[in-house]
Amino acid sequence: MYAVWFVATGLSEAQVSALFAIWSVVGLVAEVPSGALADRFGRRRAVVTAYVGQGAGYAVWAVWPTFTGFAAGFALWSLGGSLESGAREALLFDALAPEQRWRYARIASGASAAGLLAQVPGAGLATLLFATGGGFAPVAWLSVGTCLLTAALATRLPDVRPTDDVPTPEQEPGPPGPGWVADLRDGVVEAASHPPVRAVLLAVAVLGGVDAVEEYFPLLAAGWSVPSALLPPAVVATAVAGAAGAALGGRAAAWGRWRLTATIAAAVAALAVAAALAVPAGMLLVALFHGGYRLVLVVLAVRLQERITGSARATVTSVSGFATEVVGLAVFGAWAVGGVWPVVAASALVTMLLPRILRDRNPPP
Repeated sequence: MYAVWFVATGLSEAQVSALFAIWSVVGLVAEVPSGALADRFGRRRAVVTAYVGQGAGYAVWAVWPTFTGFAAGFALWSLGGSLESGAREALLFDALAPEQRWRYARIASGASAAGLLAQVPGAGLATLLFATGGGFAPVAWLSVGTCLLTAALATRLPDVRPTDDVPTPEQEPGPPGPGWVADLRDGVVEAASHPPVRAVLLAVAVLGGVDAVEEYFPLLAAGWSVPSALLPPAVVATAVAGAAGAALGGRAAAWGRWRLTATIAAAVAALAVAAALAVPAGMLLVALFHGGYRLVLVVLAVRLQERITGSARATVTSVSGFATEVVGLAVFGAWAVGGVWPVVAASALVTMLLPRILRDRNPPP
């Protein structure tokens, strides 16, 4: 509800756009360095700090609902998101014993699906709180509470280095290695110069960036003459399809490259047909696309973790996050020029390259 909140306080469309730009720019600048901080000082600390920072951003909004306050809150939110990005995946992967790494795909896919499904009750609760007459502030303060609760739960997670033998919740790594700059350099070098990592990282970035198209699903539905009363269920159905695809990603992690390629190819074909028809029923095909590419995206994210061989795992994953944000910004720009077709083209490119990217499942370092 934050965009509506901004307008309700008297901000112009230009100011709202400026806030979104601040959000994006801060995230881009902080993404990779924050991953190195997580590698240096501990992934659990990064995740806990991330949610505290995001909650602080919402609190600033609640007590200072002006352009400056909203900008400060977005900066805190973006910094928190950057700290979590990379650290969360690295924490989970390295906390699993080598013989238990097969569980990573199941846990990661379940978390992705839960995050998508949580949008449904979250939106309902926000609407209910707003309807009680309290305005936007109760929604903001409840958001602060959920962030702090998440941070408290995150303190119970294990935090281990790849060299640790048995992870326990009590372990908290100290600053290892020669320093933060070295961790940053090692992560960037592995992401850029290790071909198996670089290939799957770029694929994750393109498909992850394509996820920006989700912001346009309501516009697609409206443009394809979906009745106004059916817009919310149409969009929710698409989100549920994405959650289903993400949930299946855990099982699909064991699939071969051609089966995965066929899945994303079918998803891209569904989106292309929907765009060509531009009719209300096309939203069903959009839902199929959302589910299919979410499934493949989860599998590619798992492959990325499998191929990282160095200790700067959070930094490498943050490089992927940075590239994803860049592609997402490109999707926004491309949509303004060509609508849904640039998304179809980008997804088709990944489809064509996927067999080669996945040719070696666990390549040697």
